[in-house]
Amino acid sequence: MKHERLWQGCGASVAAVALLIASVLLTMAVQGGPPGREQSGSESSGREPAASSAAPFASESSPGSGGNPVNTVPKDEMRAVWVPYMSLAMNAQADQSKAAFQKKFDAIVANAKSKGMNALIVHVRPFGDALYPSDYFPWSHILTGVQGVNPGYDPLAYMVQATHKAGLKIHAWINPLRIRTNNTPTALAQSNPYNKWQLQKLSGRTVTLDNGIYYNPAYPEVLKLITDGVAEIVKKYDVDGVQFDDYFYPTESSIFDTGSYGAYLAEAKKNGSAMDLFEWRRANINKMVSMVYREIKSIKPGVVFGISPQGNVQNDLRMGADVVSWASTAGYVDYICPQLYVNFEHPILPFDDGAKQWRQMVTAKGVRLYFGLAVYKAGSDADEGTWKKSNDILQKQVELGRQIGGGGFMFYAYDQLDAEHSREEVQNVIKLLN
Repeated sequence: MKHERLWQGCGASVAAVALLIASVLLTMAVQGGPPGREQSGSESSGREPAASSAAPFASESSPGSGGNPVNTVPKDEMRAVWVPYMSLAMNAQADQSKAAFQKKFDAIVANAKSKGMNALIVHVRPFGDALYPSDYFPWSHILTGVQGVNPGYDPLAYMVQATHKAGLKIHAWINPLRIRTNNTPTALAQSNPYNKWQLQKLSGRTVTLDNGIYYNPAYPEVLKLITDGVAEIVKKYDVDGVQFDDYFYPTESSIFDTGSYGAYLAEAKKNGSAMDLFEWRRANINKMVSMVYREIKSIKPGVVFGISPQGNVQNDLRMGADVVSWASTAGYVDYICPQLYVNFEHPILPFDDGAKQWRQMVTAKGVRLYFGLAVYKAGSDADEGTWKKSNDILQKQVELGRQIGGGGFMFYAYDQLDAEHSREEVQNVIKLLN
């Protein structure tokens, strides 16, 4: 879930976060700019090349400015809701037919539109799988209960058609590195890249931890797989955007990539310098992000690419998400949507402080800033009951986003739009949208 890792364990003040950002920018300057541009060299003898430090490709077709005049509703305001795989799941239903899926999704579209939403961020690859026929990934288990089993229809084709018919936009939501978490899915298809690489004894490309299985972005094969998978969607479907979720490196522990980082160090030290583990990881993710951005723009320049990182900048940087570069340098993303799942009374970083911090970070031409809002917390006991103190927290967050120049918002998640605890909050937001 998008809300599993948020603000726990973060005792840093805004000033501390600012100092960390400054240190990252200084490191980038010393290294000659943000890493990210794909290199022509490829891995040989089981060792990956040093991470690139060249500036990424910047598209001239990126959307407009990163902000809006104060106190105005932004042009083409993003009013989106995330539709997670749980909301699309058919595996627990007796009727798993095409008609049943279409009926389920039609209801989602109609309800979201009635709430004033103009875009759906729909899960199409939650676990290294696909909700569409893919040349790279197996069918998702959420459709039939078993990964790799063809449901007999193309869910994504219908979701694009139904969303556009209703006048809404659709972004394909992808978890790029996650293959499995705990026991979900219970079994991986033989066609899964994980199993193929295991048979080929390509060690290191995937990593098994106590909490799941993940791709290791240090390897060119992994970056190519992720990029090809995105390209396939953009080529075959009329999606309006592609979005990566906040999961990148799943742990800070060096156990995840001891071998690949060691190979990098051996090569880098020959040149007299080397990045530390966290810098190197950010360079790997930056390379992946810039490759995907570049590929999308080469296929359909009008399709936007965005990332929804955690709202906590410190956490982002330590999990390989270089939000500083993405927000300040063209050629990585068209939009960034931090998950600010806090209210105005949060003891670590109140919403207004967090929103203003992100607004100051987003300076790259063509990069828009949206805010991820916690509709799932509205009116609940979360955060020591502070979400129950008023019924207009989300409304005030949308208003503040407009005032400081944000481009819109995204609600997490669809199933909470009609929850009893959030109903009043959602209705107050709807009043702003009419």
